[in-house]
Amino acid sequence: MTNQKPEIIFLGTAGFAVPSLEALINFGYPVKAVVTAPDRPAGRGLKIKESEIKKTALSLKLPVFQPSNLNDREFAEKLRAIGADIFIVVAFRKLPEIIWKIPPMGTVNLHASLLPYYRGAAPVNHAIINGEKVTGVTTFLIDKDIDTGKILLQEKTEISDNENAGQLHDRLMKIGAGLVIKTVDALMAGTADPVTQERNAPGNGFPAAPKISREYCRIDWNMPAGRIYNFVRGLSPWPAAWTTLVTGGNRTGVKIFEVEKGEGRINLSPGSVVQDDAELIIGTGDGFVSVKSLQLEGRRRMAAGQFLQGFRITDDAVCI
Repeated sequence: MTNQKPEIIFLGTAGFAVPSLEALINFGYPVKAVVTAPDRPAGRGLKIKESEIKKTALSLKLPVFQPSNLNDREFAEKLRAIGADIFIVVAFRKLPEIIWKIPPMGTVNLHASLLPYYRGAAPVNHAIINGEKVTGVTTFLIDKDIDTGKILLQEKTEISDNENAGQLHDRLMKIGAGLVIKTVDALMAGTADPVTQERNAPGNGFPAAPKISREYCRIDWNMPAGRIYNFVRGLSPWPAAWTTLVTGGNRTGVKIFEVEKGEGRINLSPGSVVQDDAELIIGTGDGFVSVKSLQLEGRRRMAAGQFLQGFRITDDAVCI
């Protein structure tokens, strides 16, 4: 195949995509345009916010498209007219066929799992929640279904026992950027060997990674301490596991970012709360956990010891 580097259109929105875009530029790949989400109001002040990829693209002086409707044929023709050889997709919406079929060398997606495991919107979270010891990143050719296309390359990495979702996310986005470069290099050299994924439906042989709802994040204190430990770190720092603390007749929503599995014997029923000096201890299905970091509704995140200095835990306190 020719040594001329293929021209690329990059599609992405979230911060996870930034290292991949920067890597393509740093390695001299011609990125002809960037497609990202429209600016949207965000935060308490509902100020209009640009995506992380838009900020990066503008800083690199790249043309930016922000379509509100990916099925718009006029937009598809604009992309086709650019004449790119490959589309690279990282942390973006599901693409319609009129978009992903445009480039002659295919549309490549970077996914934060070892496909076919953890297809879906939240692979990093679900891998930790399920107590996985190994995960990784995958590049694959997009097809009509979600995360089911032919696999191009994969790279594995171990998940440490104390790593949370935010930390793993940040590692995978850097590993993923390197894999994107290896993938484009292989496509350019003609050495890529796409492998068909096993098509079992997620949940029927492969764990899935569906989008996480607020209700999903509520802690079930009947779970074993080890399961709660993984659940909390798998949702930390975002969207965060939460519970309702009932103490002195008052109910308070609490996000919990970090816990330690209890050691020793403390006889507590699931959800029961006690204070032990500067420790906040909550009973689980088979023992207890010690809360290390939390956030009350409308307050900032704080260490459990700091929380206990200004918050009274009554004898009948419970988390539900």
